[in-house]
Amino acid sequence: MKKFLGLFLAALLGGIAATGIQSVYLSPDNGDVTVSHVIPARSERVPASLVRHMNDFSEGLPDFTVVSDMTVNAVVHIQAEFQRQRSQQHDFFGPDDFFDFFFGPRRRPSPQQRPIIGSGSGVIISPDGYIVTNNHVIDNATQIEVSLNDNRVYDAEVVGYDPTTDLALLKIDEANLPFLEFGDSDQLLVGEWVLAIGNPFNLQSTVTAGIVSAKGRNINILADTMAIESFIQTDAAVNRGNSGGALVNTRGELIGINTAIASTTGAFAGYSFAIPSNIANKVTEDLMEFGEVQRGMLGVTISPLTSREAEERGLGVIRGAYVESVSPNSAAEKAGIREGDVILKINDNAVRNPTELIEVVGRKRPGDEVRVTYYRDGRERTTSAILKNIYGEIAEVTREVRETAEILGARFEEITEQDLEQLDTDHGVRVASVARGALRNAGIRQGFIITHIDNQEVHHPDDVLNMLEGRSGGVLIEGITPDGTRAYYGVGLS
Repeated sequence: MKKFLGLFLAALLGGIAATGIQSVYLSPDNGDVTVSHVIPARSERVPASLVRHMNDFSEGLPDFTVVSDMTVNAVVHIQAEFQRQRSQQHDFFGPDDFFDFFFGPRRRPSPQQRPIIGSGSGVIISPDGYIVTNNHVIDNATQIEVSLNDNRVYDAEVVGYDPTTDLALLKIDEANLPFLEFGDSDQLLVGEWVLAIGNPFNLQSTVTAGIVSAKGRNINILADTMAIESFIQTDAAVNRGNSGGALVNTRGELIGINTAIASTTGAFAGYSFAIPSNIANKVTEDLMEFGEVQRGMLGVTISPLTSREAEERGLGVIRGAYVESVSPNSAAEKAGIREGDVILKINDNAVRNPTELIEVVGRKRPGDEVRVTYYRDGRERTTSAILKNIYGEIAEVTREVRETAEILGARFEEITEQDLEQLDTDHGVRVASVARGALRNAGIRQGFIITHIDNQEVHHPDDVLNMLEGRSGGVLIEGITPDGTRAYYGVGLS
């Protein structure tokens, strides 16, 4: 009996002690630790702040109300009027559904009815009425109307545009407007929350949220041979009419201009693409200051690398931009860069693929000096290059020069002394590329050497543009074909 009573008392005291311990460590009234879920043993490595978030998940959900209120009034609705039934936008972007995505729902007139009305979005970037949007939203428009979030309506004028980035700058006559400041898209992280603000389906001031899915995407939607595509990819819902609207971070900074979607139907299917703010900021600054984009060119043809290609070429790196060729007298050639080099960095910006190189260099102006780090013969080297403009000169590009180049539909480059000797001439410039325009219409093709225009000698690429600037009617162009044959072309300029 004594042994039984002893065991009973021991068990009783143990139960009381256990109850007391439980009340200290598990009671909701204790401010130190409150456990309301079964947590695996592995969670002992999880920070206390995350455990608290797991315990009450609703308190950790993102709240976009403040940033939405900060930004929505700086995004505008754009209506553009087009005189032609079949515009260049339709030709460029293809079927009606895809066209409608960029412009929003349209009236579809009969062949006798004009104009066409398209719609999109834009972002106010200064209190005095500068607005950035996509070029395809307003390209060839005869009239542009901008509606603010408070229903004020203005006529807008085009300050400038840049097909190579699909950006345009508009201006309305007003002051003290709400506006967004550019953020630094280089600092944007994959997985970071972003908001897309625009006017899909003519639904004004629509906000959607998502995360950054990827950076530096090239989706080949811009037909321009000098196009810069390095899109921010997100899963924020973007639809027809969002084009030209804002992509903002949770601090309310403008970090992208919504431009396109990946879709087989023309409607949002999970991914959208925005032009990075660092590109948009540079383009709009150039358009404000010069009326034209001043784009620095390195003068190289580049391709991506894979481990297999690197092995075949005997390279010791698998990331970077492989130099396929170097243009004569270009910034790259003068800096000592050669075919077969792999460009790894521009200044302090790592270059992991050609898209990143094009984006970084595209933010620079002609005359800017950049530090190029490249790989050759088993080691890294560094050189400096002074960038040139698209026409091969260290000079600003004027609107008149750009318009002449568009009429001609071609780019020109200098010729090496060795090539001049082989062609038995001491002057001339090479046609580097030919697109739709007056030269192609006349029969001139890539590689043709222009030696004379209306019997005047041509020595530099800018000679061609300067001689033809403002000209109309017929022009005689003399030169040498790639096989050495002398040729003459009559070129009609409108």
